[in-house]
Amino acid sequence: MKKYKLMDKFNIHCYKHDGKIHRTWDEAFFLDETDDYLVFANNETMVTERDGRARITKEPAIMFFYKKNWFNVIVQFKERGIYFYCNLATPFIIDNHTIKYIDYDLDLRGFPDGGYKILDRLEYKYHKKQMGYSNEIDVILKYEMGILIKKLKNKENPFDDVIYKHYYNLYQSELKKISNQN
Repeated sequence: MKKYKLMDKFNIHCYKHDGKIHRTWDEAFFLDETDDYLVFANNETMVTERDGRARITKEPAIMFFYKKNWFNVIVQFKERGIYFYCNLATPFIIDNHTIKYIDYDLDLRGFPDGGYKILDRLEYKYHKKQMGYSNEIDVILKYEMGILIKKLKNKENPFDDVIYKHYYNLYQSELKKISNQN
C-alpha cells in the first residue's frame, strides 16, 4: 500500500558526504511508488545552492528516486528534446515530506540522440580525497554507473519513453485538475 497520495508535495534536500547541505528544491509532487522507486514531478521550482544562490528550473521534470540503487534520475522535458540527468547518490530517505540523499559528485548526462557523457570526474576525485570516501563507496558508485549506462543504452526503465511520458501526462493531467478547481 502506498504511503503517499497523488500530488502530495515534498521538498528535496541533497547533501554531501560531510553531512552539509549541497542543494535544495522547494517542491516535488508525488506521482507513484513501485517496489524499486518513487516518482515525483516538478516545474519552475526554486533550487537553492549551499552558498545561497537560487534559480528557478525552466522545464518540467520527472524524477525517479531509487530505494536500493545508488542513483536518481531526472527526466527533463526541454524544448530541444528529452534529457536525462542522473546523480550518483545514496538511496533516498524521506523525513517529514523531505526527500534526502547524499550526492557523490559523478553524474551521467543523457542526450536526445541517445548519447551520454559522464560528468564531474575531477570533482569526484577531489571530494573523494577531501571527504574521505571509502574504497567501498568507490566500488559501489562504479557498479551503479555501469547499471545506469546499460539502462540508458537499452532504453530500459526509467529511460523508456513509454514510462516517463506516462508520468509526464499524469502530472499534466493532475495540474489541470487542480487549476480547474481554483
